[in-house]
Amino acid sequence: MSSEIPQEMNFIDLPKFGGPEVLVPAKGPVVRPQAGEVLVKVHAAGVNRPDVQQRTGGYNPPPGASPVPGLEISGTVVEVAPDVTGWKVGDQVCALVSGGGYAEYCVAPAPQCLPVPKGLSLLEAGGLPETYYTVWTNVFQRGRLKAGETFLIHGGSSGIGTTAIQLAREFGARVFTTVGNAEKAIVCRDLGAEAVINYHDEDFVEVVGELTDGKGVDLILDMVGGSYIERNIAALALEGRLVQIAFLEASKAEVDFLPMMLKRLTITGSTLRPRTVAQKAEIAAELRAKVWPLIEAGKVKPLIHKTFPLAQAAAAHALMETSAHIGKIMLTCE
Repeated sequence: MSSEIPQEMNFIDLPKFGGPEVLVPAKGPVVRPQAGEVLVKVHAAGVNRPDVQQRTGGYNPPPGASPVPGLEISGTVVEVAPDVTGWKVGDQVCALVSGGGYAEYCVAPAPQCLPVPKGLSLLEAGGLPETYYTVWTNVFQRGRLKAGETFLIHGGSSGIGTTAIQLAREFGARVFTTVGNAEKAIVCRDLGAEAVINYHDEDFVEVVGELTDGKGVDLILDMVGGSYIERNIAALALEGRLVQIAFLEASKAEVDFLPMMLKRLTITGSTLRPRTVAQKAEIAAELRAKVWPLIEAGKVKPLIHKTFPLAQAAAAHALMETSAHIGKIMLTCE
């Protein structure tokens, strides 16, 4: 191992499932890149809902992945596997990983790395991969969102939501979103949401009907599930699409599917973590071609709500569970 790379690193261990307090700082050997991988000295790692699910025992890493939490990182390449082309030591990258992000060093498949966009800091770049990969594949690939269509995003102030609002706006859609308070509503409007619905005192099905002259929306991105599922179906237009990416409420519900047939709806969803490197590489290539120019032009950007030192991962998770954040929660190693 190079003298510049230490033998040992700090990381966040998950010795048991439970509340935020089960995330504990630990030390262990620095991981080494295998075929097709690069080793990144981590500057920042994003905190995401799947990390919380992993911590509570509901989202185990796929076979072969690191048991250390963390699905997105930014930093500097310090080692490359012999078969890797396209990246070299010293390159600044952000990367989607299947685990291992809450650490000072993390291996990443080379095809899942992207350059830090011009004009963005390493901290900001660390908040890109998980949300941008997720939004691109679910909204634009599976959801087939097109210019001129109407798009409802649940949870518009989340990392996923703030990303989806900006990208949908840039690609010409009419964007509506749900939020839980007035502060979040202001942020979502500033990002480009045409209408913001406070789910505490408004019925999104009724509001969407009014906004679309009774037609309904073309696409819904939902991470709530449960009681929202049947209401989402009611809010969709003919040939509408519902894309499910999480179930903060429940993954089970009693649903009348007759409207799905009558309106010729598509109900789909996906998870990102178990997909193959080749599948993730296709998403990365589209992001680099179609989205990175928008970031570099200053048209879209990640919103960073708060940063914590790596050792305070438990505090970062506690904040995420309050849902008080707007945008991304980040861990930093430097």
